[in-house]
Amino acid sequence: MIKRTAFFISDGTGITAGALGKLLEHFPGTQFTQVRLPFTNTLDKIKLAQHAILQATQEDGGRPIVIMTLGDIVLRNAIKQSNAYFIDLFNTFIDPLGVELSQNPLTGAGIAHSVMGSSYNERMEAVNFTLNHDDGMTNSGLEEAQVILVGVSRCGKTPTSVYLAMQFGVKAANYPLIPEDFERGTLPAVLHKHLDKIFGLTIKPERLHAVRNERRAGSFYASLDNCRQEIATAENLMRNAGITWADSTSRSVEELSAIILEKIRYATTKKA
Repeated sequence: MIKRTAFFISDGTGITAGALGKLLEHFPGTQFTQVRLPFTNTLDKIKLAQHAILQATQEDGGRPIVIMTLGDIVLRNAIKQSNAYFIDLFNTFIDPLGVELSQNPLTGAGIAHSVMGSSYNERMEAVNFTLNHDDGMTNSGLEEAQVILVGVSRCGKTPTSVYLAMQFGVKAANYPLIPEDFERGTLPAVLHKHLDKIFGLTIKPERLHAVRNERRAGSFYASLDNCRQEIATAENLMRNAGITWADSTSRSVEELSAIILEKIRYATTKKA
């Protein structure tokens, strides 16, 4: 398999550069070593990046891929003195759009990410809400939730909730479905008045068994039979409650989030 190094170089956090890095997934025949260089906002840091690019070229035997979101044109031109293949957010997308709109684009650090999602304050407020409502920690303030994820333990509720909050400013709570719920045969009572906000996650028993076994090897909790039973019962509960769910087994948090966001948009449109 071909080996290449992919650099993500940004004058800010590098979140936008990382998003552009999804392009690499279209080339499974290449094994990419990913190197992230956030806050590359001075010429001295550019020189360090150039040295890393040169070293990667020597080790891989091929020039690296550089995905960059550098607003400062001086820094952009400096890094491009290196021998690499460049995917430049500003040259490829932002600058041509500015020509079309007859406007000079903003180029400050963090601008690219801020225009792609909610404001920083909205996202931080959502993150705080989500962390406080992780794993059913509290019932207080659930009316503020935009989505409530339910599913068996270790099916991906927490990472999906946090991703929704961090990337899109969505206030996401999550509740684990536990043996007491299965014995009772219904969702927790506190969720009954929020059915329109609930989205379920499920997972293949074999995958859940592997994940749980890493945490509590050899336990009944992690046994394949228990995983099968819990998943079947959880899906039956969600089906009876009319809850939509998605299988997290082979989906990334990005894919799951896209499905959930579509549900939120549909619910909002329906209410309007």
